[in-house]
Amino acid sequence: MIKHLEDLFSTPHTPAGAAGVHKRNYEDLVYENLSEKFHLILLSCVQIASKLSLHSAVVDNNTAVQFLHSMGHSISKQTIMDMELMILKALDFRINTPNPLTYVEILLEVLGHNDSSIPVEHLHHLSRHVLQFTYLQRTAIYDSLLKATTQCLSPSDEQR
Repeated sequence: MIKHLEDLFSTPHTPAGAAGVHKRNYEDLVYENLSEKFHLILLSCVQIASKLSLHSAVVDNNTAVQFLHSMGHSISKQTIMDMELMILKALDFRINTPNPLTYVEILLEVLGHNDSSIPVEHLHHLSRHVLQFTYLQRTAIYDSLLKATTQCLSPSDEQR
């Protein structure tokens, strides 16, 4: 969002015949424009997040349009998709950086879905502790794994 605002404020945008319009007036216009679209921006962010979380209850465009209509806003599906695209472009499409916890959560979600008797919350808690320990001891762990894999006490730079 900050990138989008910077782009809006840095773009020389002066309407025809408004050479005397001050920069402050333009900032007010941008603010008004954003405040009118804030509900759409917020809903689009929630929609993108729901698509990334791999849940079966993804907020689709029909649900989003119905929600906005119930709030008194007349928005089309195309407008919602355009806003999603604007948000993704503002983030340079860098929205989902996978990390070990992401993979653990996906695995636990699948396990919990396939067998409801598995204590997913407890396993999640334990997994976080294991990941924290692994991160804190990563040098020793990775070195011992490298030595075990290469079967060499002092692996070369090429083997690293």
